[in-house]
Amino acid sequence: MCLAIPVRVVEIDASGDAGKVDYLGTKIGANFALIRDVRVGDWVIVHAGFAISRLDEAEARETLALLRDVQDAGRS
Repeated sequence: MCLAIPVRVVEIDASGDAGKVDYLGTKIGANFALIRDVRVGDWVIVHAGFAISRLDEAEARETLALLRDVQDAGRS
């Protein structure tokens, strides 16, 4: 099963089609070619290394909190 995760854009290369995102404190590469006008600070959903949609910060944080709840429930 694959899961798309909300991440924050922290770096964009000169082409604007790639850069780095912050995934729970880890910086990973991402491709932004599928979304127009991505900017540093934007929240996006990344799946298989590609940003597939943009979302607002509140929605991103809510989704991350739900994912943490699911993870914590699995540890019980």
